Amino acid sequence: MSGTASNSGDAPAAKPRGKGWGIAVAAVVGLWMIQNGSADRTPPAPSAAQAFAAGPHQHTDAAADPLPPAAPYRLRIPDIRVDTPVMRLGLAKDGSLQVPPAGNRNVAGWFQDGTAPGAEGTAIMAGHVDNDQGPAVFYSLGTLRKGHRIEVDRADGRTAVFTVDAVEVYDNDAFPDEKVYGTADRAELRVITCGGAFDRKTGGYQGNVVAFGHLIGVRRTVSAATG
Repeated sequence: MSGTASNSGDAPAAKPRGKGWGIAVAAVVGLWMIQNGSADRTPPAPSAAQAFAAGPHQHTDAAADPLPPAAPYRLRIPDIRVDTPVMRLGLAKDGSLQVPPAGNRNVAGWFQDGTAPGAEGTAIMAGHVDNDQGPAVFYSLGTLRKGHRIEVDRADGRTAVFTVDAVEVYDNDAFPDEKVYGTADRAELRVITCGGAFDRKTGGYQGNVVAFGHLIGVRRTVSAATG
């Protein structure tokens, strides 16, 4: 699973199992919290105001035309100071989404068997909330707000710019697969990490934070991916 994505990004519309993402990550998150005696301190959770049900505060339905498929190689979320390389993720044997290496705190993963960010459909990107060294790439995902921007640099030399539509948290046992992974007739994006309550006994979080977004713009990237 190492390395950055650099293929065309044109792939069948496979879907990971949402519940599996939380289960898979549970084994490699929470270690920092336990080691530092802070198991009662969970990562920031999205407020009710950022849920879909709260309405369209700082949100637009305007959308840019989808792009041809091209693999992502870098992800930026300026409002939470995320600037990270992107690697490819597939599915584990149980149908859950693979995860980036636990030892690398600053890497996001793209589900390469699904939609490429910026192309028509629902693109999936995921990363850790923490590891045994401390907070990881998506520790602050729950602080995103509607209208914040997510930027994805692609191998075709274009940067896909998304606006955040909502940020919600779900229990592992009630993960809404279709809502998160369902098909779309425009270019949409989901960014996923662990969150919710922390179970000290299992050393894992009991839910997932999901940021929903859609494409609102495209610009040329300073330099395209190589290799």
